[in-house]
Amino acid sequence: MPKLVFYTATTLDGYLADPDDSLAWLFVQEQDEAGPLNYEEFIRDIGAMVMGSTTYEWVLAHSSEVVEETGSAWPYDMPAWVMTSRTLRPVPGKDIRFASGDVRSLHEEMVGAAGGKDVWVVGGGDLAGQFADAGLLDEVITYTAPVTLGAGRPLLPRRLDLALVETARNGAFVASRYRVVGPGRW
Repeated sequence: MPKLVFYTATTLDGYLADPDDSLAWLFVQEQDEAGPLNYEEFIRDIGAMVMGSTTYEWVLAHSSEVVEETGSAWPYDMPAWVMTSRTLRPVPGKDIRFASGDVRSLHEEMVGAAGGKDVWVVGGGDLAGQFADAGLLDEVITYTAPVTLGAGRPLLPRRLDLALVETARNGAFVASRYRVVGPGRW
């Protein structure tokens, strides 16, 4: 059965990005591209993705694959949903769907579009939390870097109970897979 998985990197103090949405802290960390819980193995099992508008804009601005007709970048060939309350520029020729409102209304459509594969919650933390609040988030996979930011975009800005399934070192990161148990009840 397909899973909804939040796969992300975080700082030791639990931030995805700094207050300016920068990920500069992430790209200076040592990582074994073939190591535990690596991206290449993860993405093979992904059939669709969902992200917030800030993540979408970051991907467009930082991707190395440029779509010639528009000069825009989009590195994914799978269906993608972007949760937004704003009007954003689409990338011609790519299956990008803009949506707003309750994430529950999109879940079945995303799972269907994934073709039996998993769905990736790319970012951000609040969006992953909305899926968790709806009881739809199955796993959280984190790469925790030996960095603290003190402020920024939090990993998951709500109480959530997780069960550790797997953990390993990958370069400078502690890579961990968690099963979502449910809302924090303490």
